[in-house]
Amino acid sequence: MTNSLPGMAHIWQHTLNWLPQEEQQQKFQQLYELIIEGNRQLNLTRITEPQEFWEKHLWDSLRGIAPQGRLIPSVLENASVIDIGTGAGFPGVPVAIALPNCQITLVDSTRKKVNFIDEVLTKLTLSNSKTVVGRAEEIGHHPQHRKTYDVALIRAVGNAAVCAEYTLPLLKQGGLAVIYRGNWTVEETTALQNAVSQLGGVIELVDQFTTPLSNSMRHCLYLRKVATTAASFPRAVGIPTQKPL
Repeated sequence: MTNSLPGMAHIWQHTLNWLPQEEQQQKFQQLYELIIEGNRQLNLTRITEPQEFWEKHLWDSLRGIAPQGRLIPSVLENASVIDIGTGAGFPGVPVAIALPNCQITLVDSTRKKVNFIDEVLTKLTLSNSKTVVGRAEEIGHHPQHRKTYDVALIRAVGNAAVCAEYTLPLLKQGGLAVIYRGNWTVEETTALQNAVSQLGGVIELVDQFTTPLSNSMRHCLYLRKVATTAASFPRAVGIPTQKPL
């Protein structure tokens, strides 16, 4: 029997100005149980203790779409969202649970992980979500995905310039890329500006915050797409990571 996740209603309210409804809370619990079970076959996550899972997977996922601590469903109402390198489904699956009116596409290059997520989406009846097996460098050129999304999420993938190159080609003009980071410095922001401008974007916000239970420092970078991304981006598989912009 898997342990129960903590409810944390006061923390949700205080840190995100949002509260999960009972059905959403149940889906978070179900997601937790499926991941614990899936971990036996697949190496999905080392984070399995209930409170840590709540903070590092659920809360952290949703904090990315809550710049400066306010979850903005209105901005994301009916938005098309893509999660690049979703792995075990983070941040995309918690976002899909929290924002049922969004359409979420979860991308990973590992077929086994995508099969696992398909199972999760079915069991959680998340009809607003679908999966794609593929690499960011390839789907960035696919007409079905390029310039298609309002929001692109990317967590635990490569350095920030690489993340920018993976996400900005996928966004519509005016769309927003959200890059999840641990530590971040002013120097890194300066260095990133060059890459982002080459890709047709601007750094709109660097949001620094601490996690509610372990008080760890985290950052989310918000890149706004303001111009068309040149057709040469993203570069071929492996190049962005070998030679970041």
